[in-house]
This record gives sequence, C-alpha cells and structure tokens, in this order.
Amino acid sequence: MTSGASHDFFATTRWTMVLKAGSESAGIADRDVQAALEELCRIYWFPLYAYARRRNYAKADAEDLTQGFFAQLLQRKDFSRLQAERGRFRAFLLASLKHYLANEYDRAHRLKRGGTIMPLSLDYEGAAAKFEVADKTASPDEIFDREWALALLEYVLERLRHEWMERGQTELFEALKIFLTVEKSTANYDAVATQLGVSEGSLRVAAHRLRKRYRELLKDEISQTLAEPGMVDEELRTLLGVFG
Repeated sequence: MTSGASHDFFATTRWTMVLKAGSESAGIADRDVQAALEELCRIYWFPLYAYARRRNYAKADAEDLTQGFFAQLLQRKDFSRLQAERGRFRAFLLASLKHYLANEYDRAHRLKRGGTIMPLSLDYEGAAAKFEVADKTASPDEIFDREWALALLEYVLERLRHEWMERGQTELFEALKIFLTVEKSTANYDAVATQLGVSEGSLRVAAHRLRKRYRELLKDEISQTLAEPGMVDEELRTLLGVFG
C-alpha cells in the first residue's frame, strides 16, 4: 500500500463498502470489498496484537492469534456482532477478537505462522519492539484504544506527507509538521522561517493550511471506519480522549 492511494479509489468509505457487500453485493466488486477490508486490517492490526500481549499472551502466541483472527475475518466476513457496536470498525474488531480469544485459542494455536494463507504482511518483529515501549500501566482495553488512536494519527500523517510529496514540497512538510503537535503559543516560527529562508508570515500561513488539511484528513480517515458519517465527531472525541 502506498500512502494516499487507498482513500481515493472508493466512492464510499471502506467500512461502509464492506458492510453493504454483506447485504447488497450487486454493484460492488468482490475484489474491491476484499481490498477495503484488508486495507482496514493492515492499518489497524497492531492494536489487536498489543491487546493480546497485554492479556499476557506470549509474543509467539499473540502473533499466531492475530494471524488466525485476521485469516478467519477475511475469509468469513462475519459481521454478526456489528449492530451492538453501532457500526464502528474499532469496536467491532475488539469485540470480535475477544470472542475469538475466548472460543478459538486452541484452533488458533494450531494455525502456526505459515500454516494458513495470510493476505496481510504484518511486521511482527517491529510490533514486538513497539509493544515494549507501550504504556505498562494501561489495561488491555486501554492499550487497544490508545494504539488504535496512534495508528490512526500515524496513517493520517502519512496521507498528508504523500500529498505534499506529490507537490514536490517534502522538505517544507518535514519542517512544518512540528506545528501539528506543538502549542501555537510555543511554536518557534522565526527559527523555522530562517531555516527555510522564507518570511515568518508566509510560514505561519503554510502552517495554518497544514493544520487545516490535517484535521480534514483526520475526520475523513475516521469516517472510513464508521458506518454512519454522522458519528465522526463523537468517534474523534473518544479517540483523542485516550490521551487525556
């Protein structure tokens, strides 16, 4: 997957497309539905792995369970628990994983890595290192929500970087991205403007446009995980709330 590519080729949101395919398959190509579901899983798989690790599953077992869970989900497309989760892919995935862990550990343990065809390429070695620096005080559910929010923000940042790269402004983006996270009152526009050889005023305008576009992409990406677009602001508040 290349940054920015996945959000353009669907007229509807990825999750909505997957859900519609379950009851209205006519008019939606199976390959597009599969691609949409795989893309969602590829972006948000680490929170599930982290959840399993925080539930005290060993590294190898968490890898087997994550792989087995996704292999089953991508094959069966079982959305029976969706209604209780109000159409939110985040809540659906966690509820489905809990069910899977409770009922299918033995089966998952037999599906050793390489024992089943897995359409997703998952960086388990990188995941292990990433989990080691995760919040050690968080509960399994809390670490899932936090890592989900981090995965979302990281993916949105990649989408934004891709847009600037296509305009030939990668260097400017790398210099400006700090203004996405620092408080406006502490932002050192003068130093960055001097570094880039531009006026402070033009830099402030560029930073403002960057923040505005980031917010737009953030809401768009959240909408990709919801069945109802009207829930975007609610989901945004929930996700940002995990950072206190």
